[in-house]
Amino acid sequence: MNSEIMFYLLAGMILVFSVLTVTSRKILRAAVYLLFVLISTAAIYFMLEYTFLAAVQLTVYAGGIVVLIIFSVLLTSHISEKAIMADRKQSLLSALAVGAGALLTLLTILRFTFVPSALPAQTSTVTDVGNALISYERDGFALPFEVISILLLAALIGAIIVARKEKDGIIATKEKK
Repeated sequence: MNSEIMFYLLAGMILVFSVLTVTSRKILRAAVYLLFVLISTAAIYFMLEYTFLAAVQLTVYAGGIVVLIIFSVLLTSHISEKAIMADRKQSLLSALAVGAGALLTLLTILRFTFVPSALPAQTSTVTDVGNALISYERDGFALPFEVISILLLAALIGAIIVARKEKDGIIATKEKK
């Protein structure tokens, strides 16, 4: 009973902070709301006894990605800067897209027949996960991990170039005056 209450409390927190993340006009507040969503998700993983996944959620996403987002916001823009709100047409189209996605998700979940597995659950250790991460074999994740790291490096370089051009543009306009 207590675990159900805790689950509904965490699910409610995830829903509320997710909505606040995408509707907040202040960029820094949106990043903090995202941090609360990721921490609540890690708490659900802990409830399910997926401790490794919860630890990865906390360290990589809540600890790394959100901190990177906050630093990039602080370095490239003003803290008090407000995001531009979408007009009515864009808001309506976004609401329709969200509704269609939610409907598709619900239909998929309702059509799927959940059957308990007759096989015993496999237990995997951190060593098994580590070996899978560095393996190039059939069930290995080394190649996708390297591709994602190159993609993140390219995104970081692109963000630096964009931020630098804006800064140079501001300096150039100040020098002309």
